[in-house]
Amino acid sequence: MGGAVSAGEDNDELIDNLKEAHYIRSDLVERAFRAIDRADYYLEEYRDSAYKDLAWRHGNIHLSAPCIYSEVMEALDLHPGLSFLNLGSGTGYLSTMVGLILGPFGVNHGVELYADVIEYAYQKLDYFIKTSESFDKFEFCEPSFVAGNCLEIPSESRQYDRVYCGAGVQRDHEEYMMNLLKVGGILVLPLEEKLTKITRTGQSSWETKKIIAVSFAPLVLPKDYTSNIKTSKTAPLPTFEVRTLQELARIAIRHTLRVTTDNRGGQQRGRGSFGGGRGLGVSGLHKYGPRFKRRRIHRRHCNSVVLSSALPTSAPLDNNNNRGGQKEEEQGRATRGAGEEAEEEEEEEEAERETGELLRAEPPINILRERILCLPLPEPLKMYLLYYREK
Repeated sequence: MGGAVSAGEDNDELIDNLKEAHYIRSDLVERAFRAIDRADYYLEEYRDSAYKDLAWRHGNIHLSAPCIYSEVMEALDLHPGLSFLNLGSGTGYLSTMVGLILGPFGVNHGVELYADVIEYAYQKLDYFIKTSESFDKFEFCEPSFVAGNCLEIPSESRQYDRVYCGAGVQRDHEEYMMNLLKVGGILVLPLEEKLTKITRTGQSSWETKKIIAVSFAPLVLPKDYTSNIKTSKTAPLPTFEVRTLQELARIAIRHTLRVTTDNRGGQQRGRGSFGGGRGLGVSGLHKYGPRFKRRRIHRRHCNSVVLSSALPTSAPLDNNNNRGGQKEEEQGRATRGAGEEAEEEEEEEEAERETGELLRAEPPINILRERILCLPLPEPLKMYLLYYREK
């Protein structure tokens, strides 16, 4: 499934194409997609295919097409502080993007069938935390993964605000999936070849919306599973752990420094800005929004004088009998000046095309890191506040 939009040369261009095709429609989802390079979740020898709108599989490792993930992220209607369950969490790419929105006080769980894929997902998660420039720009809800079959989750397990299933679901399992939701929660899943959004409006009431036609590999059934007889084996969900005081202090310090950084330009945050979860939506993203390009600014000296055409032509300017000739001369100078300027611009654009030069805005300085390093604290504590990131 995929191929709905043109391939990009890099992650930003892929997102541009998804926006243009209206798969990405909200700023929140766009920022999450831009913050994480899709190619980082590919094996090195397959990175050249990362920015195509196509699904990718290698052994047990699998990524859905970007257009599918876009629709899923939009349908989940995420915001800070929610709990999220990813059934078939795979590489962790989707879970990591979701974590940017949930913020440090959300819950981000995944269940994956294959143990080797979980190991791969944790490697990619560690790489993101240690090396990504985006990590310090947002407050992150780190995902937690467990191995198991999502059809073996105990019925007494906790429920979630948002649930996504990354494998094809038949009607037989629809009710099972819906029971994983809290009241008011949203379930997104491929149900009988349609990406479907199900909202739980009450204890026994639901609203269903079909999104787009999709083609997913079906859920893998447990070996001794039938529609009438459930297996005795269970797949426990990740445990919900209360954060330690030390972790809460790190979150609070980083948040305070980030807010102070955001207010340097004189902007004030409202009391409601912190919300319940403090995720991507309230982390000063006005500074770290979509990329933009800018051309070189050329300063030119203009020796010509342009007279305003707003002056009434019938009114006498002076008593000089040669004022008509002066006017023609001045207009000629203005025309020559404009022509030379246009010529200059064309030459510069041609030079840029020949050299392939395209100047972009300078990347923002990591002010949060600088502020942490300037704190009067022991080095080990500074590194803890930086999540031991080396850059």
